[in-house]
Amino acid sequence: MPKSLKEYTDWLDDRRLLWPVAPDPTPPRATPYLKPLAGVRAVTWGVYGTLLTISSGRLQHLHPDPLCMEVALDKTIHEFNMWHSMSRKPGAPWEYMFQQYKRLVEDRQLAASERPGEPPEIDSAQVWRVLIERLGKKEFSWDESCFGDIEEFSEKVAWFFHRALQGVKPAPNAAAALQHVREIGCAQGLVGDGQCFTLVQLSQALDKDGNGPPLSKLFNKGCVSLSYSRGVRQPAASLFDTCLERMAHLGVAPAEIVHVAPRLKEELAPARKLGMRTALYAGDADSLAATSAEVRDPELRPDRILTDLRQIRQIVKVGV
Repeated sequence: MPKSLKEYTDWLDDRRLLWPVAPDPTPPRATPYLKPLAGVRAVTWGVYGTLLTISSGRLQHLHPDPLCMEVALDKTIHEFNMWHSMSRKPGAPWEYMFQQYKRLVEDRQLAASERPGEPPEIDSAQVWRVLIERLGKKEFSWDESCFGDIEEFSEKVAWFFHRALQGVKPAPNAAAALQHVREIGCAQGLVGDGQCFTLVQLSQALDKDGNGPPLSKLFNKGCVSLSYSRGVRQPAASLFDTCLERMAHLGVAPAEIVHVAPRLKEELAPARKLGMRTALYAGDADSLAATSAEVRDPELRPDRILTDLRQIRQIVKVGV
């Protein structure tokens, strides 16, 4: 039976490969505002830049540093023995792959959105599926008993590539913050940009010691909405639809939910328009996207500001 994405991740870890390392967060100049919010019954979180510290602050498809792209593509080509099926052209194999990869990503960035007015998202696994299908014309193959069919294999290649592209680690005190929300009986969800491997990546980061609860114990069923599965990315308000519908079934109204994220316009503004409360996470200068003027703007102003995820304990309390 083919490995699941989780099993594949464990297998990669057992091999002790070298991966890029995310830098420690750089605290920005920010003053927390931690007055308890009354009537909160649920918390939703962004992933990259909130619960996960990631180099450059957000998940990238085209990294701004050319060397990072070169290393990630070169590692991916060699990991899956792709060079045997690549056209023999002048230059290194990664350069030829980059030309194709870049064109596919840019075409998807310019494609019409499934929801008018909302920016389209790139499904990284689908990009790699196209590249794999092209290699297949040159007799490229893989071990389906290990990696699965082309859909499963594409997900694993995308995961390997992104893992080689950007370093990721848990944000300071992320696990404690999530545990607190669950322990006080609040519902909990994830909403934001993410890919097919994001939940595995989050689980891996939060459970480094092997003693943490599974994500299914931290987040309510149906309350996870990631951009790759919705076809749109931040600041698309429709990213919240699935989560809000599920919360409604749980008897939780938008005004009883606080969304925690570092990007004011991209992540918090859409939540605010939907009637949710908002908490700006200002714990890492790389992911923070909010100016002093925006924080004071009545149309954008977050309800609360955190500089440490543990501060959710002061904002969301039992019986407040």
